[in-house]
Amino acid sequence: MSLQVRPSYREHRPIPALADSVRSVWVQTVGDAPYTQRHLPTGGLELHWPLGGRPHLLGPLTGPLVESIPAGAVIVGVRFRPGSALLSSISLDDLVDQRVAVDDLGGGWVERLGEEMVLARTADDARQLLQRVLVRDQIAVRRDLLLDEVVRRLMPWTPVEVTTVAEELGLSTSQLRRRCLRATGVGPKALQRTLRFQGFLALAQVRAEGAGPRRDDGVAGLAFDAGYADQAHLSRDAQALTGVTPAQLRAARLQVRNVQDTAARAI
Repeated sequence: MSLQVRPSYREHRPIPALADSVRSVWVQTVGDAPYTQRHLPTGGLELHWPLGGRPHLLGPLTGPLVESIPAGAVIVGVRFRPGSALLSSISLDDLVDQRVAVDDLGGGWVERLGEEMVLARTADDARQLLQRVLVRDQIAVRRDLLLDEVVRRLMPWTPVEVTTVAEELGLSTSQLRRRCLRATGVGPKALQRTLRFQGFLALAQVRAEGAGPRRDDGVAGLAFDAGYADQAHLSRDAQALTGVTPAQLRAARLQVRNVQDTAARAI
């Protein structure tokens, strides 16, 4: 009798040397059936390395990107912060809403790392190795340190106009837009929209886990706390960024997370 492959997803903090450029690293195991993954905008790039396969780079997204992942796949991923990238020579403008093979971007580091990744005994070994090589070969880079402050001011919770952020940083709105495009591949308004929606998703997860203050106004309360003008504002952004309504997205994410949590406890 064949062993059942249990689906799981585990997210980890990056090693300290990558903390400035990487938000998180993760390992995803697909179960015995193919899995349809709906990638959502995060404000940054993602590096996906299937064990035994070739790595792909997920560019800055402005909407959902759907991918079919084969059964049994194990993927190690690196989620970069806005303003960080793989190699300073890569043009983020060319990667917006794209999923591309890293081999196509040039450089021999993929072959070198691939040879080392084959020797990893477990997915966690591969996760640690991938991070060490990103540091060792100086592959993860920051494009514009000013973007740290831009991101901080555009984060959810307190609504702010892009023009206000530009003025406070001593930039014109056109200068701010150029720097955002160069560092993240998208303009400041698109970046703000993504960060605000990521804030909503984080709040929804915290509330679902029973943490944080209790509210009885559902999605409307989450929208307000994340910095949306109202629930309709949230709904418009959700449709644009994910292709589904906030309620549908919350239900799908919670269902997947509960399945994965159950699987993780059983392992």
